[in-house]
Amino acid sequence: MKNLIIIFSWSLILLFSIGCKKKTIDLGNKISFESQENISYGNDSEQKMDLYIPSNLNYKPDVFLFIHGGGWRSGNKSQLTFFALSMMQKFPKAIFANINYRLASTTHFAIPNQTDDISSAIEHLEKTLNYKPRFVLLGNSAGGHLSMLYAYKFDKDKKVKAVINIVGPSDLADSGFKKYFDYAFVEKHLINPKVLSSGTSMTNFISPVKWINTTSAPTLSYYGKNDQVIPMSQKVILDSILDKNGIFHESFGFKGGHLDWDKENNSSFLITKIDQFLKQVDKK
Repeated sequence: MKNLIIIFSWSLILLFSIGCKKKTIDLGNKISFESQENISYGNDSEQKMDLYIPSNLNYKPDVFLFIHGGGWRSGNKSQLTFFALSMMQKFPKAIFANINYRLASTTHFAIPNQTDDISSAIEHLEKTLNYKPRFVLLGNSAGGHLSMLYAYKFDKDKKVKAVINIVGPSDLADSGFKKYFDYAFVEKHLINPKVLSSGTSMTNFISPVKWINTTSAPTLSYYGKNDQVIPMSQKVILDSILDKNGIFHESFGFKGGHLDWDKENNSSFLITKIDQFLKQVDKK
């Protein structure tokens, strides 16, 4: 594991020292990726992605699309770079895209901008790769919420193969989640009221569990047993609705709080479970 950490650390130094040019990341064990940072997938300066493609690619792999957290109004794709490199060790034949999206503020709503950005990133990748891959949406915290909401509500063409939800809120009407320190921002600025249809409440529209049906994407979830931001009740509610609709899913709890999912033991466990989960998805 120490050798892997050294390799990952070296790779991170390489990533941030060379800039936006294409480069090769050598992860050892004959695993290497061609990478390019800060690719524009839209006209806004925040619509950027980092792309990692296996070297000597001669097949059409699935794409992991990483969506960072930050309470919908902060954060950056760089938060998931190290985890992406760890995932590339486990999935050397997959493509990885790590995106920024338009952040919310008191003057800019998160929804629909951020779900539109996921759609735009997917469309950009299809054009860049020149084929239509299956996508695995992987997000933490707000990114987990956006991954689920996009897959369950907005993925009309069923491009999403699976969702990896890490500490993402699934039901924003849950009394446990209403204790979230920034819940006032959620109520006032998470969704543009103009997109709400008549009779649809704000919390129902932006709660991923409200859009789950019998054709929803398989979902793996990971929640902290001592998370003071996203309570374990979110896991229980999500599991229950997925069960009722017969959706293949798995969920796990880890020791620690909201930011502890990527500690070495927790992240290693998660990556193993993602591998096992996706192998089961492929069999279905």
